[in-house]
Amino acid sequence: MSKAVRPRRSVLYMPGANTRALEKARTLPADALIFDLEDAVAPDAKESARANVVAAARSKGYGKREIVIRCNGLATPWGKADAAAIATSGADAILVPKVESAADVAAVVALLDAAGAPASMAVWAMMETPKGILRAEEIAGSHPRLALFVMGTNDLVKDMRARHTPMRLPMVAALGIGMLAARAYGLTILDGVYNDIQDTEGFRAVCQQGLEMGFDGKTLIHPSQVEPCNDVFAPSAAELEMAGKIVAAFKTAQAEGKGVVTVDGRMIENLHVEQAERALALADAIKELQST
Repeated sequence: MSKAVRPRRSVLYMPGANTRALEKARTLPADALIFDLEDAVAPDAKESARANVVAAARSKGYGKREIVIRCNGLATPWGKADAAAIATSGADAILVPKVESAADVAAVVALLDAAGAPASMAVWAMMETPKGILRAEEIAGSHPRLALFVMGTNDLVKDMRARHTPMRLPMVAALGIGMLAARAYGLTILDGVYNDIQDTEGFRAVCQQGLEMGFDGKTLIHPSQVEPCNDVFAPSAAELEMAGKIVAAFKTAQAEGKGVVTVDGRMIENLHVEQAERALALADAIKELQST
């Protein structure tokens, strides 16, 4: 897998209490899986769900897919035990709900370190409250373990007393702030879920909107959403063809000592070359992920 670019086009939540769902996830073409101990699990099933997801993560039965476990909030009766169990589960990351400050990230990191988590285990932060959004920059720069923001749009809409709309205008400010903070500190950022699993046209439109806003991928709630999401967030054949032309033309110009590069009549600058190289690297990483 390319170290520079890791595919996270489709990141699918799987309920931790449902062992059949965890088993089915082994065959799904999602780039990453989130085994959920929070919203998807009833209070009386929290501890058994924890055992389920730790066993699933330790099985290493999911190929090259990234495995993430969402813990319960640290202030709940289950959160600290979740973090301790996740630390040595073999998962790639822990997803922390309702992160609102750098101190929240530090608290999770302290629990992971105390429980013996490997240095490679990342922290992902749910950005899903007004306070969290207003402190996005503080959170983004809080700790080297923090690698990714997940936008929790359902909770944000609720707390803002807003409405879910096709264009998501009530969410634009929050999505933009999360995006800017993530990019300022080199983090990956994922768009929130789409609730209507029957509305395939609306789902694809929101995926396209997320792509245009700059998101690396999208969190999902149903397996049927995986393939269209993968399609939207992957570089298209036309984009890859142009990227190849740009990189080749730039290398030729450098070799010939030319300062000006044009491709199909378009002036090419360093920023275009960087974008082209990333698209090609992402395509290569997707192929490698799919080779399992």
